[in-house]
Amino acid sequence: MTEGLDLIAMLTDDATVATWNNEGLPSDRMSTENATILTHCERWPLLIDPQQQGIKWIKNKYGTDLKVTHMGQKGFLNAIETALAFGDVILIENLEETIDPVLDPLLGRNTIKKGKYIRIGGKECEFNRNFRLLLHTKLANPHYKPELQAQTTLLNFTVTEDGLEAQLLAEVVSIERPDLEKLKLALTKHQNDFKIELKHLEDDLLLRLSAAEGSFLGDTQLVERLETTKATAAEIEHKVIEAKDNEEKINEARERYRPVAARASLLYFVINDLRKVNPIYQFSLKAFKALFHRAIEQADKVEDTQGHISVLMESITHATFLYASQALFEKDKLTFLSQMAFQILLRKKEIDPVELDFLLRFTIEHTYLSPVDFLTTQSWSAVKAIALMEEFRGIDRDVEGSAKQWRKWVESECPEKEKLPQEWKKKSLIQKLIILRALRPDRMTYALRNFVEEKLGAKYVERTRLDLVKALEESSPATPVFFILSPGVDALKDLEALGKRLGFTIDSGKFHNVSLGQGQETVAERALEKASNGGHWVILQNVHLVAKWLGTLEKLIERFSQGSHRDYRVFMSAETAPTPSEHIIPQGLLENSIKITNEPPTGMLANLHAALYNFDQDTLEVCSKEQEFKGILFALCYFHACVAGRLRFGPQGWSRSYPFSPGDLTICADVLYNYLEANPHVPWEDLRYLFGEIMYGGHITDDWDRKLCRVYLEEFMNPSLIEDELMLAPGFAAPPNLDYAGYHQYVEEMLPPESPALYGLHPNAEIEFLTVTTNTLFRTLLEMQPSNALVSEELGQSTEDKVKNVLDDILERLPEEFNMADITQKHPNRTPYVLVCFQECERMNVLLREIRVSLQQLDLGLKGELTVSPAVEALQSALSYDTVPDTWSKLAYPSTYGLAKWFNDLLVRCRELDTWTQDLALPAVVWLSGLFNPQSFLTAIMQTMARKNEWPLDKMCLTVDVTKKTKEEYGHPPREGAYLHGLFMEGARWDAQAGTIVDARLKELTSAMPVVFARAVPVDRQETKHTYECPVYRTKVRGPNYIWTFRLRSRAKTAKWVLAGVALLLEA
Repeated sequence: MTEGLDLIAMLTDDATVATWNNEGLPSDRMSTENATILTHCERWPLLIDPQQQGIKWIKNKYGTDLKVTHMGQKGFLNAIETALAFGDVILIENLEETIDPVLDPLLGRNTIKKGKYIRIGGKECEFNRNFRLLLHTKLANPHYKPELQAQTTLLNFTVTEDGLEAQLLAEVVSIERPDLEKLKLALTKHQNDFKIELKHLEDDLLLRLSAAEGSFLGDTQLVERLETTKATAAEIEHKVIEAKDNEEKINEARERYRPVAARASLLYFVINDLRKVNPIYQFSLKAFKALFHRAIEQADKVEDTQGHISVLMESITHATFLYASQALFEKDKLTFLSQMAFQILLRKKEIDPVELDFLLRFTIEHTYLSPVDFLTTQSWSAVKAIALMEEFRGIDRDVEGSAKQWRKWVESECPEKEKLPQEWKKKSLIQKLIILRALRPDRMTYALRNFVEEKLGAKYVERTRLDLVKALEESSPATPVFFILSPGVDALKDLEALGKRLGFTIDSGKFHNVSLGQGQETVAERALEKASNGGHWVILQNVHLVAKWLGTLEKLIERFSQGSHRDYRVFMSAETAPTPSEHIIPQGLLENSIKITNEPPTGMLANLHAALYNFDQDTLEVCSKEQEFKGILFALCYFHACVAGRLRFGPQGWSRSYPFSPGDLTICADVLYNYLEANPHVPWEDLRYLFGEIMYGGHITDDWDRKLCRVYLEEFMNPSLIEDELMLAPGFAAPPNLDYAGYHQYVEEMLPPESPALYGLHPNAEIEFLTVTTNTLFRTLLEMQPSNALVSEELGQSTEDKVKNVLDDILERLPEEFNMADITQKHPNRTPYVLVCFQECERMNVLLREIRVSLQQLDLGLKGELTVSPAVEALQSALSYDTVPDTWSKLAYPSTYGLAKWFNDLLVRCRELDTWTQDLALPAVVWLSGLFNPQSFLTAIMQTMARKNEWPLDKMCLTVDVTKKTKEEYGHPPREGAYLHGLFMEGARWDAQAGTIVDARLKELTSAMPVVFARAVPVDRQETKHTYECPVYRTKVRGPNYIWTFRLRSRAKTAKWVLAGVALLLEA
């Protein structure tokens, strides 16, 4: 093959490319290649174009000759038939993954009658040779059937980082140095003209030479023409050299601005990846380019070029930060900030990709018991894991050897601000983050904030205020404002207030408020039409409730924005979907709008004030029993702040998440007023029932959560609230009889600082919540890393190699399936315990089979011997992120472990089952956590004892005694019942000496229980005094993982443990 061959140069020329660029084709190489293929390809082109760059160019290129339609549009087939007959160019836009089979003959060009006709939908349509079909999709990663890929030419117009950099470079230079950009365009034009002129001269010469007869030296005209051609060629050559010099100078000047374009391109891909966090975060390239222009124009002017470039980079970075963060929920802002900081530093080569990869993955395969008392097993296992890296060699020895210094650091209030002990204080920032994640994962969110502040500047970590006025300035008739809703916040209030200031009110008829729901679509359409003509505002509330109409809405907004009144504005609001698969809001609506989130305040102080703001002085004076009404109303407000504030502690707060809102509180206040007026005495029992079981309880679906709600009300609402001092929380008494302002003041002065104790939880709940937040944050960051960033030569292996290693390792260690025929023959006597063992082996076989088959398929896929299906792709992605694939976890048991730890746990479960199947005798101590179905084993205990003692099974219950021994101290099972181990307590701990539940130790989130002796007794013999009904769950997720209830001895009031969310877990 010829060296230096350029296919583009063969297929087109610079003049054509320049024309395409004028028509709106991006100026990078990839787009030029796509356009070349599109104009030359034999098959119909199918454009994958999420940023709409390709379609914009096509619409400009073909202009009015282009017929545009989309699937399912009225008269869709007629449009295609007409285009076929007249030889038009037709574009079918916004295709989904499936294409109407009616188009199959057209896609495959299955012509009939000597190629003159094509049959479409049972009708023979004339086929004009000039007909062209263009297909287009907005989907970023569509899965099309292989036959469609064979019938069409797939063109990927998705913008690449380099491509976007080239486009933005042209834009920044045209703003900053318009002279350079003009000169470059003029040069290109001249060079094209020179080439055209030379071609003309050459063609003319060849024509004359071929026509000359005899000796052409006698043809004076021809000789003269030769002379002029030679002179012109020399002159052009001279000009080309001159132009080349100029071009080099121009390029050199343009290159100075490349860092700005590179930074902007990087930032676009960071905000573009936010859709992986939540599909509602979608940003269009068009909006980003407008933001880029604004940031450059608003940047301060600096004389020194280098300084000016730095100012421009800072301006675009901060503008992007503000633009994106107004659309993000508080919990996702740190994800965005960290991703932005990491990507910028990776580009500057200030952090080591290997260390960043380790920090994000943090794979801990093995568990080690801690030799020092200030570190838990988890933390010590993490220390051992990082000690395997070159940079951290010997850290485990240091921590053990200088325990005193390390204890001081680990137990300090804010370890992220303290210096590390010994030599470790000299480590880089990212290495410090790795050490902190091992020892104090709960402080990582604070440490990441500090990291961003140090690397990017303080203004990136300041709280941003919601600025509706600014959002309104940036909006336009074609750019709506989109409110992303949170429970407990009314976006409308702020908007109405702003409208009032600017003269857009409902009374004046300039503000249309439509709450969407069944049958409201036509109302909304009328409002939009009226507003676009008259320059009014329209707010469409809860657009997520009209899923089917959203496509129409997108088109309506586009249609009405053209030629509308300049004051016309559209505002929308919607809730986010609970899971990405349930997300329904179209990409176009989200991308083109300015997104704003508005969240309720966090913390007891803010929540309690917010609860009181629902009332005023008049409310307090309305009831004839003023003292009782005020006292109970304040207790209600505190109760509301507790139930709302508990949600942030995750499953330990509430087993499931509930949308408690201010409406619940105000309706309870009305109920309270009515009941106090109607009764001579305070009906405590009735009020508690109405509040806890109906008003708030109406949201609650979980029995344990209902019990928690009941206990709160029993604690806060009893006669002592009025008669003597009642403590609502440690150090916070119910207030005396005050006026409205007095209550706000009392809260300000008397409320203790924010802590889990205000909600009745143990301080460990905060640590647990922060640790979970950290793990979620890093998991998300890992999935957001560009696929090429963490591969390349730095890590020495590609993602595929990595997956192959994990796959080989699992297949090598995967045990054989249990031979059910052999096992069932061993024991003809089918006792309940033996049946449990059989069921466990059968379920384990199903899981092992799935693991083996799916990994073998993936192996073939990686070798290229099998088509990679979406399921195999998901498996590959899970292995590369160290997560358990969905197809496996569906067949397995609930677990929160990463893949490495999960697989090691699976091997232990297999060994445990293997031992049990040897003689099928009940093990001395049963590992309850190791079973797929622990309930079946606990039921088997009851069945066995019921048969033995001839008790009726429905009148029995399990009772548990916590022993003082560990499992190693038992050699054989008990005469009746069973010994169980593998249980952990969360929210409190078991004191083996005292034989009762006591407060947990600080930072010990879960504590292992000694062996538990479980047996069955008739219900009437059950011990209920001084016991706490403790729920048993599979994992920390709680909720649907409930198994059983164990009654445990407790000297303290049971309400204490209910409010602290104390439970037993089968997985720490």
